[in-house]
Amino acid sequence: MLSFLLPIIYLAFISLGLPDSVLGAAWPSIYPDLGVPVSYAGIISAIIAIGTVISSLLSVRLLSVLKTGGVTALSVAMTAVSLFGFSLSSSFLALCLWAVPYGLGAGSVDAALNNYVALHYKSQHMSWLHCMWGIGATGGPYIMGLVLTGGLPWTMGYRVLSFIQMALTIVLIVVIPLWKAADDEREEGMEEPDVPEEGWRPRPLREIVKVPGVREIMLAFFCYCGIESTIGLWSGSYLTLHTGLSADIAAQYASAAFLGLTIGRALNGFLAFRYSDDQLIHLGESIILMGALLLLVPHGMVWFQLTAIVLMGLGCAPIYPCIIHATPAHFGKRASREIIGVQMASAYIGTTLMPPLFGLIAQHISIRLWPVYLLALLLLMFAMYERVIRKTAHA
Repeated sequence: MLSFLLPIIYLAFISLGLPDSVLGAAWPSIYPDLGVPVSYAGIISAIIAIGTVISSLLSVRLLSVLKTGGVTALSVAMTAVSLFGFSLSSSFLALCLWAVPYGLGAGSVDAALNNYVALHYKSQHMSWLHCMWGIGATGGPYIMGLVLTGGLPWTMGYRVLSFIQMALTIVLIVVIPLWKAADDEREEGMEEPDVPEEGWRPRPLREIVKVPGVREIMLAFFCYCGIESTIGLWSGSYLTLHTGLSADIAAQYASAAFLGLTIGRALNGFLAFRYSDDQLIHLGESIILMGALLLLVPHGMVWFQLTAIVLMGLGCAPIYPCIIHATPAHFGKRASREIIGVQMASAYIGTTLMPPLFGLIAQHISIRLWPVYLLALLLLMFAMYERVIRKTAHA
């Protein structure tokens, strides 16, 4: 039964990625239409991020009531409604209001599906799952671009995406019985059931963070997502301001990092047949280190810096899925849903805070410090993950 669920999980992760990059693609059309400053995109993004953090922390409580299938269907439905609300909006305030369910819908399904795959599937499927997210994140802006180049307003782009999400919601509601059947099939003969015993209640956050290794894994995940999002946001500006490339060429080169990330996660699925999660995480850290060090080498060759950025994208590929997949092995199956929830929350906080922090550094000091900033986050992530390995090995 788990094999029947896998395509559904992949489909759900495509839907999770579908709206993630749309705001950036549509914003050049949105802000003049609404008469607001270009910087206001950060306000909507922050509202979405805060909602995502909150729903990640609450995901374990939702899972205890609705189970994975119900949480997945509900979350995608909330995203569909939010996108439809965006398509009806004619003011910045309306966009802010619809951003609330947008963020709340994203965090819980992300934590729920990551936990489910970590418990019930091999490591390669976790990598391919996040490759599906990359397909969705690439497809959303492409659909918006088709709508805009066709002469239609940005609201119609959001409406098309909302209809796609509504169709996915119907599919996810129809297959909810498959999740229950898979749970029943899996529980037969299991020595350590992954479902909590009767009377179990979710622990408060203050108790979860006292588990040995949890604070370290939260900080490691915070640093990783800070690295990934800082590469995505600032690589184009670094190439433009530091190397002198034109903005359009730099934008194409910046997207190569995410292409490398998606391809790397597809390849990582095959490497997972032979190597453990911890080994793949170390491999990714080493590749990021190589790319960041290459950026520090003084030279005037653009291809050299482009190679470094692609390397950093490839290095990022195994880390996110492998940290998630290794959670049950490090902390136990029963605790994994709680710990993955707080991991996801710390990840979103890192994504929200670290790129703007480097923006302040670039504005007031120099954008040349970009590789130094990435190296500092990488070293902290490495140190924290090594502590996770040591603490959970003795637990």
